[in-house]
Amino acid sequence: MLGQMMDIPLLISSLIVHAERYHGDTEIVSRTVEGASADNGSNVVKGIHRYTYADAHRRAKKVANVLTKRGIVLGDRVATLAWNNYRHFELYYGISGIGAVMHTINPRLHPEQVAWIANHAEDKVLFFDLTFAPVVEKIAALCPKVTAWVAMTDRKHMPALKVDNLLCYEDLLAEASDEFRWPEFDERSAACLCYTSGTTGNPKGVLYSHRSTLLHAMASIQPDVFGMSGRETVLPVVPMFHVNAWGVAYSAPMVGAKLVFPGPGLDGPNLCELFEQEQVTLSAGVPTVWLGVLQYLQANKKKLSTVKKMVCGGSAVPPALIKAFEQDYGIKIHQAWGMTEMSPLGTYSSLKKKHDTLSKDEQFAIEVKQGRGIYGVDLKIVDGEGNELPRDGKTSGDLLVRGSWIIDRYYQIEKSPLVDGWFPTGDVGTLDPDGYLQITDRSKDVIKSGGEWISSIDLENLAMAHPAVAMAAVIGVVHPKWDERPLLVVVKKPGAEVTVAEMIKFYDGKIAKWWTPDDVQFIDALPLGATGKVQKNKLREHFKDYKLPSA
Repeated sequence: MLGQMMDIPLLISSLIVHAERYHGDTEIVSRTVEGASADNGSNVVKGIHRYTYADAHRRAKKVANVLTKRGIVLGDRVATLAWNNYRHFELYYGISGIGAVMHTINPRLHPEQVAWIANHAEDKVLFFDLTFAPVVEKIAALCPKVTAWVAMTDRKHMPALKVDNLLCYEDLLAEASDEFRWPEFDERSAACLCYTSGTTGNPKGVLYSHRSTLLHAMASIQPDVFGMSGRETVLPVVPMFHVNAWGVAYSAPMVGAKLVFPGPGLDGPNLCELFEQEQVTLSAGVPTVWLGVLQYLQANKKKLSTVKKMVCGGSAVPPALIKAFEQDYGIKIHQAWGMTEMSPLGTYSSLKKKHDTLSKDEQFAIEVKQGRGIYGVDLKIVDGEGNELPRDGKTSGDLLVRGSWIIDRYYQIEKSPLVDGWFPTGDVGTLDPDGYLQITDRSKDVIKSGGEWISSIDLENLAMAHPAVAMAAVIGVVHPKWDERPLLVVVKKPGAEVTVAEMIKFYDGKIAKWWTPDDVQFIDALPLGATGKVQKNKLREHFKDYKLPSA
């Protein structure tokens, strides 16, 4: 017997319809790429564009008409190379709303890799921000299936590019009607396409459905997750080309939160200016972003008056960073863990009621973990033979996940990566009795010394607590006796000084003696990937011929 309830598909277009109907006058604020002037000057003051959810819906319908007129149909891929801004937001809804696939390409990748991704996805139209015009000029001839290149600007700011079929976004919208009826189709239809930022081989495509995207958004707004509501002002620093800004572009309209888009201004001064000017309460980004914000606040002796919560993911958050924001600025950093293959949220760090009686140090020991699994995601850890390991907070194993917004197979790759219905994340970690996950390493980043594992993350977190350290990474270096030994690579803070001996001594008493790095190398900058993660493969390549003193 089936239930007798309405069968209304979960479609992305329903989010923007809802946002206009119930939160139509709520603002969407963007820092523009063009600067002080843009398409309609009345909406732009000093490089800041303002309009509402109602305006965004009207223009998204114009996008839908533009694409439909160009012959884009259900399942066609339409790409973007763009920052977090209002035009990108319109495309999120205009593209997926007609049943086409919104394909966000990471513009920080090498142009040849951008071209490879666009060709692999078989994109038909590509929209781009002015910042990335040079990339478009380099790749246009390499992407024969792209029939139109649309500059996301007005006629006044159109770039002079040697590119065929170059069009102007605002010209197209000016000619289009804002009357459009969003179609209904199967909620399992493809909605968005993101490619992983893997460190080896070609990127792999992850194809999200309308259903998975809306379920992910519903889960992310829960009180024990982002805790988002119509009372919040949300600034996603995490790019809209990085797993759809962790879903914020969908969850904010779902609750009617005010949205603030930072555009290309992702540095400390620009972000802090927007935080204060727009009274931002919630933000989300990777640790390197919050390190930049912290250093700006410290150097300029500034405070943030309205920000209460920062969501941090992408890589492990240094405990010293969490402490600095909470103790000095009253801002809570919440760790989240996930992957492109998971839409991306899997866990979120928030305390339970029973933790209220714990001491601050005991609470902090929980908060530095990656968090509890959220409803919709199941997690387990297994040994090398696939046997499930105990959830005792001590036993470490390979982390597997499954759920309603987790990948079944990669785009255009027939073989599924699943193992008995579970997705192997490549992470190694522990689960405690309450389900809190602690990542101890990536399986390919683990350092094995004398048959025992060493957690590079723990060593990095300790190094980051040193007052002279700006950034740190630990890699395994070949050792003739122990197989591998840890090498600490450090970027010092401007003007700070610290010696190798001082760094090594800093570990005394904090870890098992045999975990201590054998040596320290100081460099000017760590190699960061397009999403802000340290590229350890490049560090390994750089130090492949390095000989440890103990060797």
